[in-house]
Amino acid sequence: MTKQTRFNTWYWVAAFFGILVIQYFLGAAQQIAPIPYSQFQELLRGGKVAEIGISDRFIQGTLKEPLPSGHMRFATTRVDPDFAQELQQYGVTYTGQIESTLLRDILSWVLPVLIVFGLWTYLAKRFADGAGLGGGLMQIGKSKAKVYVETDTGVKFDDVAGVDEAKDELRGIVEFLKNPEQYGRLGGRMPKGVLLVGPPGTGKTLLAKAVAGEAKVPFFSISGSEFVEMFVGVGAARVRDLFQQAREKAPAIIFIDELDALGRARGIVPYAGGHDEKEQTLNQLLVELDGFDSRTGLVLLAATNRPEILDPALLRAGRFDRQVLVDRPDKKGRVQILQVHMRKAKLAPDVDAEKVAALTPGFTGADLANLVNEAALLATRRGADAVTMSDFNNAVERIVAGLEKRNRLLNPREREIVAYHEMGHALVLLALPGVDPVHKVSIIPRGVGALGYTIQRPTEDRFLMTREELENKMAVLLGGRAAELIAFGHLSTGAADDLARVTDIARSMVARYGMSDKLGNVALEKDERSLLSPNPLGNGARERSYSDETAAAIDDEVRTIIDRVFDRTVALLRERHDLLDRTAQRLLEKETLDEAELQHLVGSRQASARKHAAE
Repeated sequence: MTKQTRFNTWYWVAAFFGILVIQYFLGAAQQIAPIPYSQFQELLRGGKVAEIGISDRFIQGTLKEPLPSGHMRFATTRVDPDFAQELQQYGVTYTGQIESTLLRDILSWVLPVLIVFGLWTYLAKRFADGAGLGGGLMQIGKSKAKVYVETDTGVKFDDVAGVDEAKDELRGIVEFLKNPEQYGRLGGRMPKGVLLVGPPGTGKTLLAKAVAGEAKVPFFSISGSEFVEMFVGVGAARVRDLFQQAREKAPAIIFIDELDALGRARGIVPYAGGHDEKEQTLNQLLVELDGFDSRTGLVLLAATNRPEILDPALLRAGRFDRQVLVDRPDKKGRVQILQVHMRKAKLAPDVDAEKVAALTPGFTGADLANLVNEAALLATRRGADAVTMSDFNNAVERIVAGLEKRNRLLNPREREIVAYHEMGHALVLLALPGVDPVHKVSIIPRGVGALGYTIQRPTEDRFLMTREELENKMAVLLGGRAAELIAFGHLSTGAADDLARVTDIARSMVARYGMSDKLGNVALEKDERSLLSPNPLGNGARERSYSDETAAAIDDEVRTIIDRVFDRTVALLRERHDLLDRTAQRLLEKETLDEAELQHLVGSRQASARKHAAE
């Protein structure tokens, strides 16, 4: 209820009571004549009183003949007889005054009702706010969509970078919203719904706002989770109200963020029942999608990063007709995104968006925005006048490896093991062909459990990997463990994460990619993770559809591949034992080595060996 509405309500209440009071006094003045008690005594002695009513304070009655004023009823104040005689002796005239109790009687029952009603309203509003119902119990069926009219979104296509294909797909929506009649002149129609699919942080919400900003139409924005409340039927009511509001303002855009919170496939859990609140809300959304005509200028946009769990009824033709992939940007896209965010930062001349983009493969638009912000904060903290390339390098390390833990003191023996471990990774990287070059090696602890780290600098974006490249990747991961074995003759717990990643790669080669000579070209496991996972070789829940004998064969083959790669890595580092000792000691002295220092330490001998291996 708005402030203006509350004001109008109390105004009418006050006017109602005012009318009651006026009517009471007018009625009382017209029907009952207050007379002096002495006049009452004269009327009584003259036999002009027909009947009277006596109370403890007043005397009221009816006359046989009307008074000169025309009144047939009278009222007077009751006076003690002895006092009345004394007043009459001195010729004093005393007039009866009527005390009205109507207002007091009305307030005696109206006021408690108002107090109870006000208390109930206050408690109901507190309860509604606590339950997330916004405008109170009377507003729970209203849509909670935020409405941005015309350019209020503040976003245009120029503000969205790195997703050129998605922008091209959505330009048709903009043209249609600007001129629906002209766009459908050949009998075609725009899709009723457009689903933006992509990993978190790639700019799906920003794209939807850009469409509204370019088309200059009302933009209704709401999250899928805001439809569902604790009361049954609220979600369906909000869906109806949202579409009703949008129809009134058409042409318009409805944007539902996180659609998977509302549109999860029905019947996934067999015994969960089929009439819960989420399903009712989804059913109502399906009805609304069937009920509106896209030619009216109403377009539904939605975004999700989990398209595999959406109900098939949402994705059929006539509902969400078009799916637009908003994927992680490639290097060119990352350069464009960085240039957008770098406009707001004061940069030093050495900052190159191309170099920063090369250090950030797999970063989304949100990650890159955070990177620029982190670099600016690092430069501010050290009192610099501008953000340098060094700040960007440190920001990448901070995001990828975690915060430096210089207070985490390692004993000399542990530092030596970590130094050999990290140099094992680096030397294998420098020796093998087809792998990304080393950017930096450090033994400064970072994050939760990293005692050291080796960062690679990809030269290009990769989408396919061969069997040899996967085995080289495994060799790099096993390089730290192999270096520990060569230098100290024993193994430590520092390679736990490396082993987990190596095992997952080997298992994927055998069970998913058909890269095993023993098991052949078959896919034995199906990865049930989202296809939008940032790491296609990462851990995920898998569906098993093979026998125990096959499972044993897979385990044996995985072990065989890992052992073969590990033996190869150990042999490679044994040939470079002297180089491993020299570089590890240098790393212990400086704690951090960059690419140039590594190349200088390794020298031309290592470079020529790598070239020979590539040939």
